[in-house]
Amino acid sequence: MDIGNIVHLEHVNVRIPDQRLATIFYVSGLGLTRDPFLMTGIDNMWINVGRSQFHLPTGNPQVLRGHVGLVIPDRRGLLRRLDKVGRDLAGTRFTFSEHEAFVEAVSPWGNRLRCYEPAQRFGSSRLAMPYVEFEVPSGTADKIARFYREIFGTPAEAGDDGGRRAKVTVGRNQHLIFRETGDEPPPYDGHHVQIYIERFGSVRERLEKLGLVTELSNEHQYRFVDIVDLDTRRPLFAIEHEVRSTRNPLYARPLINRNPDQTNMAYVPGADAIVWESAAAE
Repeated sequence: MDIGNIVHLEHVNVRIPDQRLATIFYVSGLGLTRDPFLMTGIDNMWINVGRSQFHLPTGNPQVLRGHVGLVIPDRRGLLRRLDKVGRDLAGTRFTFSEHEAFVEAVSPWGNRLRCYEPAQRFGSSRLAMPYVEFEVPSGTADKIARFYREIFGTPAEAGDDGGRRAKVTVGRNQHLIFRETGDEPPPYDGHHVQIYIERFGSVRERLEKLGLVTELSNEHQYRFVDIVDLDTRRPLFAIEHEVRSTRNPLYARPLINRNPDQTNMAYVPGADAIVWESAAAE
């Protein structure tokens, strides 16, 4: 039952230039929920996915170098919604395709999302962000796994799974995956992920000894960008981590998730919210 020192992958942050198009894709298409309490203006948009979020500040578009995995109930409903928004997203990079295990949806700016139906592989979640997968250069997976084990004290393993990859535990049924592709990744554009950790101070000390801390935000948060080879300190992959303490006031904040099948023309009392995790949680 020990998930390690990283206890939750809370959000993925990518900038988007148009909140209207983002609403059409993330809310109308994917069926997710805009947070009703925080970031409700035009300069940022928080999108709830079970216990996790997308943060979508307004600005030049950023594209994650890989894809985000989501659990979304009702594959047929998802396909129906994505097909319906196609006309409104014409002329953008939006597309979607159906595969045996998942539906892949591409945002108007090129971010790839793989949407799975609830299954045992992701525990009891019916709506969740179980993983983020990054595409990394050859020969880096083992060193990346070691970085997370030794710096963060979290389970991390390298192995072969359709190619060499590192799999890092970042919460209950949540992982960061670093998959070797043989190609150099595109230039890093500043997108980031946010994690909560328990041993906040000791991890900061280890990162500072390596010269990796890029920002001391406040008493509950710091940031770093480079994952490095612990022997040579050579950068292996760049992805900013927003690292928060479990004492941060936002930790475990309850998130509202709506039922996208609820409509005013076919309204069912008591069905406004989605049950995003079963009682048999792992």
